[in-house]
Amino acid sequence: MQGAAVFSEKVCELGEGPSYDPATDTLYWFDIVRRKLLEKRLSSRETRVHDLPEMASAIAVIDQARQLLLTETGFYIRDRHSGKLSLHTRLEADDPSTRSNDARVHPCGALWGSTMGKRGEDKAGSIYWFFRGEVRRIFPLITIPNSICFSPDGTVAYFADTRPNILWRVECDPSTGLPKGEPKVFADHKGRDGGFDGSVVDQDGLLWNACWGGSSVNVYAPDGQFLRSHSVPATQASCPAFVGANAGGLAVTTAWQGMDAEQRKADPEAGKTFLLEVAVNGRHEPRVQI
Repeated sequence: MQGAAVFSEKVCELGEGPSYDPATDTLYWFDIVRRKLLEKRLSSRETRVHDLPEMASAIAVIDQARQLLLTETGFYIRDRHSGKLSLHTRLEADDPSTRSNDARVHPCGALWGSTMGKRGEDKAGSIYWFFRGEVRRIFPLITIPNSICFSPDGTVAYFADTRPNILWRVECDPSTGLPKGEPKVFADHKGRDGGFDGSVVDQDGLLWNACWGGSSVNVYAPDGQFLRSHSVPATQASCPAFVGANAGGLAVTTAWQGMDAEQRKADPEAGKTFLLEVAVNGRHEPRVQI
């Protein structure tokens, strides 16, 4: 029987950006609007919470000692042991109306990171390509960029705009992570309940998408066909991540952002992080090349 277990009782207003580090058996994630970085070993009961100087939404492994954070002003190197942040590359630092959002590392080590308006302003966001210190804006005029993920061989990239509720696919150069050609619609859910939020792609090319407002993680075949749905015990599922030594588990963050008191009472698990009791053929995130 499928279900879910609470991985962390820490309640996030906007839980997002989960990323698992197999070297330390640790899941990292964010409460974006509260400026928190959270971490928890799969074998531990304790969730550690780190205060951040600004909003951040994504983390990637550089090496054993360093991580890369995407924040509202740029890419920062984080010393794993001290927590100290050092600026590496600025990104929209001159625009206080935007912040970072979804991101993921391509198999070659490039990172696709995104920005959006802090109030969800229409078409205020973009998706950027970052690789070995170089940054390029590759997709502008996106309102709520999400679902950034890649096929296992790096030849296909996916991304969504949650506002119109469309998920796209685009051919990719596997050696650089740069897009080739124009994006094509992968799944169109305009007018449906629940929006495309964060996604990951497993070793079989199946895309696992957190459905914001839909209390679920939904699975799609490489041709865009909907395959199945797995329940999440909170309405606003935000992003999944493969976890475990063999990437055979699936964690998912959630949020209570935008809910009033009555809605939160009706959704008591909102903001917690869960492990879904499902079988996945997952894969670990590549290290980012800075």
